[in-house]
Amino acid sequence: MLRAEGGGRRAEGGEMMDKEIFRFEKLDVWKKSIELSDRLFDIADRTDMKHCYRFSEQLRAAAMSITNNIAEGSASTSDKDFAQFLNIARRSVFECVNILILFERRKYITLDELDSLKLELSSISKMLTNLRKSLLTPKPSALSSPLIKLPHFELK
Repeated sequence: MLRAEGGGRRAEGGEMMDKEIFRFEKLDVWKKSIELSDRLFDIADRTDMKHCYRFSEQLRAAAMSITNNIAEGSASTSDKDFAQFLNIARRSVFECVNILILFERRKYITLDELDSLKLELSSISKMLTNLRKSLLTPKPSALSSPLIKLPHFELK
């Protein structure tokens, strides 16, 4: 296969093929999280310049944990398993908030930056919670549907 302009792929005959997209790439929460990760990495890069390597690495790891757990969980074979990965991602959101609070206290970021990032992280946390709840909500089975009438049998 050959790569075409614009990121698509061409088969040997030259026809365009659809770009493969993984399940997690379709999730709004992953899209929002990957965008935020870029911002958090930028902050980590800035703090590296102040010789705060451990803090910087911890922020990078927590930010990556959010998107990594969404991605890894999306490959789960059960909704319950996926929900567990989303729980880990949500906990990483809280870790990012804590690190950012420390960064603001140490004057590595401004209060305005902290407030903006906390709003985004709060939104991601809510999205993760809602997705997790939807995965864990029992789905009605075809047998319990009121639209299907089962034959009535009497025991004698």
